[in-house]
Amino acid sequence: MSEGVEWAAHVCLLLDWLDDGRPVSTARLAAAHDLPAPYLNKQLQALVKAGVATSTAGARGGFRLARPLEKITLMDVVTAIEGPDPAFQCTEIRQRGLGATAPASMFDSPCQINAAFRRAETAWRRALAEQTLADIRDQVARAAPDLPERYRARV
Repeated sequence: MSEGVEWAAHVCLLLDWLDDGRPVSTARLAAAHDLPAPYLNKQLQALVKAGVATSTAGARGGFRLARPLEKITLMDVVTAIEGPDPAFQCTEIRQRGLGATAPASMFDSPCQINAAFRRAETAWRRALAEQTLADIRDQVARAAPDLPERYRARV
């Protein structure tokens, strides 16, 4: 998973904390975590395309959440940044090399390595889909109650 997923999740929390009805600029969001604005902007555009955020063009433009954190899952963020394709891609290498001369019936059943990775990924995706960014926000509020205000004051 790319660092863009981490950045996007943090930005969603920031957009929630900084929400005063106005869009938040990429520069302001990037400054919050000392991130390169051009690369962060790519993550923000991916969030917009996925319907997690909205963007407003212009000098006073920027980004806002498209829906409340209660309606944004960790899986939404992962899918926005990484895409919907499975992480594991089986290329059926068992049918190459020594397997190239094996009878076709040997490959009638699914590849067990592929099946194991699919089961694990299904469980992982399900766990991410069950946790919202509001859950994360609430955990942060318990662990560091002053954090949102510190961001608002400094960013």
